[in-house]
Amino acid sequence: MTVFNESEKHLLRNVTAQQLGQLKKKALEARELSYCPYSNFRVGCCILTKENKFVQGANVENASYGGAICAERCAAVKAVTGGMKEWLAIAISGDRMDGTISPCGICRQFIREFASGEFPVIMLNSNGSKIVVKPFEELLPLSFGPDSL
Repeated sequence: MTVFNESEKHLLRNVTAQQLGQLKKKALEARELSYCPYSNFRVGCCILTKENKFVQGANVENASYGGAICAERCAAVKAVTGGMKEWLAIAISGDRMDGTISPCGICRQFIREFASGEFPVIMLNSNGSKIVVKPFEELLPLSFGPDSL
């Protein structure tokens, strides 16, 4: 069982224990959907939407490296094109056992379109035994988003 500090508990206040368990499970499972013949580094993501839907994404690489898409943006595009623009949390897992991974810069900016402030970003290691929960605003401080226009 994961023990969260007070700050993490506060961030997860709108996510039930059952939802958190599913979110974690689905983020870990999403890595299996990865297509990564160049880096051999799988990344999985799952977004929990306001409608209590779990939207998975995985990294998809391309021989033209710039054409690759990260797991976070894959899940975000699926959620948005499915009509789900209000999210409760996002979880990300990678193939690192010794530590968690966090969204890259472009993914942080992409997520910012639909989340900000205390939106919980849940970062997992490869088997979910290590969990870091951070508010989105800590990952992209002084961000530029829809409210900046």
